[in-house]
Amino acid sequence: NPERTKYMDAKYSFDYAILNYISEHFHNAFFDGFFSIITHLADAGWFWIALAALLLCFKKTRKTGCVMGAALLMGVIFGNGILKPLIHRVRPYDNAAWSPAVTRATLLISPPSDYSFPSGHTLASFEGAFGIFLCNKKWGAPALVLAVLIAFSRLYFYIHYPTDVIGGMILGIGFAVAAFFIVGAIWNKVTKKQLPKV
Repeated sequence: NPERTKYMDAKYSFDYAILNYISEHFHNAFFDGFFSIITHLADAGWFWIALAALLLCFKKTRKTGCVMGAALLMGVIFGNGILKPLIHRVRPYDNAAWSPAVTRATLLISPPSDYSFPSGHTLASFEGAFGIFLCNKKWGAPALVLAVLIAFSRLYFYIHYPTDVIGGMILGIGFAVAAFFIVGAIWNKVTKKQLPKV
């Protein structure tokens, strides 16, 4: 299909233009170390899962923990469980057809073993951070800054295409919003049942 080929060429041109620009202009020893710490915070979503578990331990923040947990669960099922294997997009460093500036041999971090779209690190980060933001904007703002840094780190290390990261952001925010309303509805029902009858 010529139209599909033209679309894919335009998409990959966009993706590699950004990735190669970052690779050529942003790399230095400080950023290598800084973004290595940042990117590993979201390995398997552990930071956001741990934070959600911690918030569940306190009555004041329990609802926020539930929202985060529900959003993260949606991401695991739909993002990692369905979309990644369904789309099976090759990682940018393995896409020989586009002569990537960074290859598997020159990666600064270990290559992931799964497919590229959507970015799982970005997905989990925006599920967690936007979930917090919906419940508490004061704490949600710095959480979103961290989510953006994690998303950028995936481009910095040439692990994901920009469209993987954009997809992860959109899906993450969408799952967080869905979780916020679902948890909110259940929370209100449970709370009403627990109120003493007058």
